[in-house]
Amino acid sequence: MGYFRWMSIAVVVTVAVMTVLVVGSGAPPANQWGAGVALGVLVVAWFTLGIRAGRSTVAAVLFVGILAVTLGVGVALMPTMATLQAIAYPLVWTIIDRTRNAIIGNIVVAVAVGVGFVIFLGTSPEAIAETIAIVGLSLIFSLALGLWITQISHLSEQRQTLLTELHATRDELAAVSRDAGVASERERLAREIHDTIAQDLTGLVLVAQRARRELDTNNAAAAAEQLELIEESARAALAETRAMVAASAPVGLTSDGISAALERLAERYSRETHVSVTVNAAGLPTIARETEVVVLRCAQEALANIRKHAEASHATIEVTAVEGAVSILVTDDGEGFDTEKARTGFGLEGMSERLALVSGQLTIDSSRAGTILHATIPLGATA
Repeated sequence: MGYFRWMSIAVVVTVAVMTVLVVGSGAPPANQWGAGVALGVLVVAWFTLGIRAGRSTVAAVLFVGILAVTLGVGVALMPTMATLQAIAYPLVWTIIDRTRNAIIGNIVVAVAVGVGFVIFLGTSPEAIAETIAIVGLSLIFSLALGLWITQISHLSEQRQTLLTELHATRDELAAVSRDAGVASERERLAREIHDTIAQDLTGLVLVAQRARRELDTNNAAAAAEQLELIEESARAALAETRAMVAASAPVGLTSDGISAALERLAERYSRETHVSVTVNAAGLPTIARETEVVVLRCAQEALANIRKHAEASHATIEVTAVEGAVSILVTDDGEGFDTEKARTGFGLEGMSERLALVSGQLTIDSSRAGTILHATIPLGATA
């Protein structure tokens, strides 16, 4: 690891400096040779045991033991060797993982240095006081600095863990967001296809069936009218498809607003189904295009349900703006249906979901006298 490489450099440099100090100390040659041997043992112990201590607890314990003995012997021969404490304490903190064991290792080193001082200086009160002062200050400084750095290291590891978890959570949220976006887009496309292309194709089928009946009775004029309706419906479906691909507004909505769009819808519906449709949508205030789209889709779905199920002869579309909301009321004189019965189709469910996106509401009242569909949309609502 990187810090073991740097510690190896520190050991070599420190031993080299100490060698120079020992040689120039003027101490007896025997003491110098003993101190030199202690320095050599320290270097050999580091490169054989110390650098392996990160992977082996036994190597760490052996190195700390050799380090303590080396310091004790060195200080006993030459007090100058106590300078090695500057590298000894950091080595203990580096090679031992657990804080408690590192503290014990520091104390062992301090005791060894203290014993060396006592051997060299003697046991006089002055010598003991000097030994305690030197060793005690070194040990206190080492413990304080080591504990502080250890705390910083733990905080750094915690922050790194939190950062890793944060990145993982961010990636998960991004994946969930993408999935939600895909699902939402699929639902939107399903609603758009149901409210436009599917209804246009349904109208095409009905008009084609009527044209076939006219041809079977040799009524060429009526058949030609139905063929014209088929062409118009096909063109409308094609235009809606292109608008959907381009993600633009419905082709039924032009610059003349929702009222004219509903009139065109009613006129075309009446031609296709022979069901009379009355539109009351005059005097509306300016409505956001998004709200106009929802109003138009609700009217389209309501008329589609009337065509499929109601057997009605007349329908009414009424759009008003009352108390900050747009109200869409679609009524028919058909045979009605049971509103409590489970719905198997997508139409009313899709209408409810579309209204929910703009904070709107849908209520349906149906009986044998007909059906009343009522939708409300807040004027300020946005999807």
